[in-house]
Amino acid sequence: MFVVLLHYLKPIEEVERVVVPHRAYLDQLYKDGVLLASGPQIPRTGGVLLAKGMDKEDLWELLHKDPFYTEGIADYKLIEFDPIKHNAVLKDIL
Repeated sequence: MFVVLLHYLKPIEEVERVVVPHRAYLDQLYKDGVLLASGPQIPRTGGVLLAKGMDKEDLWELLHKDPFYTEGIADYKLIEFDPIKHNAVLKDIL
């Protein structure tokens, strides 16, 4: 499982220009079962993704297709972790 931290490299006006295609890209990752959750950081300096079901190299490959990456809007930091403790409602998801 991964926590992906996005950090915006451009002003928020440029971020907003790419939000719609970025979210459409994330929608596909949800359909593919890669993402569990996503959203902007508060304050809005970047975003956070929760991902599962693949190795780090495959996830990097997917993230490099994100419009935020291809347009130079954000950089990414991947934190891999093992969710050995979790709420029971997540048992079948994890």
